Amino acid sequence: MHPILSHRGRLLGYLLLWFTYGALIAGVIAVTGSATLRWAGAFAIPLAVVMGLQCLPCWYLVRGMGAGEAPAWRLVGTWLGTGFVLLSLWLAAATLWMRLLAYANFNPPVDSGALIPLLAFAGSAGVLIAILGLYSVASSERSRDAERRALELRALAREAEMSFLRRQLDPHFLFNSLNSVAALIGSDATAARRMCLLMADFFRKSLKFGAQQTIAMSDELTLVETFLAIEEVRFGDRLRRSLDASEEALAMGVPALLLQPLVENAVHHGIAHLIGGGEIKVSAKVRGSLLDIVVENTCDADRPRSRSTGLGLANVRGRVESMYGTRARMDVENEPETFRVRLALPAIAVEAPLAHPDR
Repeated sequence: MHPILSHRGRLLGYLLLWFTYGALIAGVIAVTGSATLRWAGAFAIPLAVVMGLQCLPCWYLVRGMGAGEAPAWRLVGTWLGTGFVLLSLWLAAATLWMRLLAYANFNPPVDSGALIPLLAFAGSAGVLIAILGLYSVASSERSRDAERRALELRALAREAEMSFLRRQLDPHFLFNSLNSVAALIGSDATAARRMCLLMADFFRKSLKFGAQQTIAMSDELTLVETFLAIEEVRFGDRLRRSLDASEEALAMGVPALLLQPLVENAVHHGIAHLIGGGEIKVSAKVRGSLLDIVVENTCDADRPRSRSTGLGLANVRGRVESMYGTRARMDVENEPETFRVRLALPAIAVEAPLAHPDR
């Protein structure tokens, strides 16, 4: 659509500018003594509006030959030819209009030969101003289009990044879980079978919730409890857990499968190194506009250095940053006997939590 013709307000403003330009030409004619101000106004103002209407189709040339997009010789040649045609048509219209005014006895008579040089200059300037103005409008539209495309590309990139990070979680968990099953098969087949059933239940729930970008905190804690039940088969009484979430926090939305890698790290890099076992604590509370989540586990101060690549923590941090940007924060506190991860997410309620875990 033409940016001027598609909006009535813009068209009126455009014609007003040419009306003003016509009044300026009329003033120059009157000052030079070529005609009275009354005649000059009646002659120049309608003629300037005609010039403005003549220049409107130039928009399509501007769109087709943007500055820097077409060769310079083609750009200059096209506009010189277009300007010549527009100016010739306008001067012909000026001559005709002058004769019509004379025919209507709109005195005083004017010597057309004296006005032609002035009209040629005014017409050339008007065409140049119109073309530059249309290029300015086209540049503004291209800038807005570029910004819109950039926003769309950023959104697509963020969505792709989120999808990639979420796909990394399941293989990571599956790898560790299968290692645990393999360790139990030789020593406790019943426990290994129970662990496989719990894993099937966990993956069923993770597929159900993982298809969503955001789930209720209550559903996320259900996944955490199922995961811990899997690990309890292996660690028995060595693994103790405490889940504490306020009713308000349970209704808040969190990225699906956000806490599972944190709890997995707590088990395999904390509890697993303690002969007497330890406790994993997960708490969630709403404080103002933020949902505060803490995942904490006891650990051995003299534990060996972990050979983990840190994929779990990196995934969680990447998902939080991709989804919330600077509105969220993740802090890791590594104390001698305690490892703690704090998450501060925007407190946004979901419509209806699907389940409430026993706390």
